[in-house]
Amino acid sequence: MKKDFDTSDCYTIQGKLALPYTYFAGRVGSAFITAIRDKQKIMGVRCNACGKVFVPPRQTCERCMEDVRSNWVELQNTGEVVNFTVVRYDDKHLPRKAPFVLAMIKLDGADTPMTHIVEGIAPDKVAEGLKVKAVFAKQTTNTILDIEHFIPLE
Repeated sequence: MKKDFDTSDCYTIQGKLALPYTYFAGRVGSAFITAIRDKQKIMGVRCNACGKVFVPPRQTCERCMEDVRSNWVELQNTGEVVNFTVVRYDDKHLPRKAPFVLAMIKLDGADTPMTHIVEGIAPDKVAEGLKVKAVFAKQTTNTILDIEHFIPLE
């Protein structure tokens, strides 16, 4: 074992520690996820002061610092790719096998983009400006993957 500091006066035991935990998305994040899961609707929040629409929703407007969590608006399930990358490696924590496209998608009616998977198009054919549509999962996961992916519009 490599020591990064002097432990000569310390009692140490080698071992592993497993910590179970529950992740809570917060009230705003939970409302966003349950609307996708239960209604197949993508919801955002609008700032009454400046009119900016955030998706994923947040509690506070970044411009005005106004509390926006009660100003819910339904967004379209269509949008535009504003930036993207092709994930070219596999990892057990990734939602797909490589290669796949992970894109910043600005939904119609939103001012901020959300990150999600784009399928139904070869990775080398994806471009900024590509119009896409959400495909909702048949089996829910209680996560953002209740939007299974986005596909190009015909």
